[in-house]
Amino acid sequence: MFRDVAALGAALTPLEVRPDGSGATSPDGMRVLGIFNQCMVGLVRFRGETPWERHPDDELLHVLDGAVEVTIEGDAGPATTTLRAGDLCVVPGGAWHRQRTCGVTLVYVTSSQGNEHRPAG
Repeated sequence: MFRDVAALGAALTPLEVRPDGSGATSPDGMRVLGIFNQCMVGLVRFRGETPWERHPDDELLHVLDGAVEVTIEGDAGPATTTLRAGDLCVVPGGAWHRQRTCGVTLVYVTSSQGNEHRPAG
């Protein structure tokens, strides 16, 4: 099945996210597009800073619109990069990561096994 992902993303209402996880959770800001090799393929539009999280498997992020700062903790400490429209990033499985943005629409592919959030503070 083919979808106009850019149009779907533009129609989403941006989520307001916060590092403590208390941000708005409107279902209008996210959409699951399908399942691929036991992974969830989704679309999200948000602004703010996400809580620290990690997944058991790799996660793919592809920016459609806007920009997002992604911080990933690795053996050498945290590394931060800014992704812009057209950029793609793979977050290694088990790595703590977070995102900070003034506004982004992105496609994500992540394990359907769920994720873990680091307690705030």
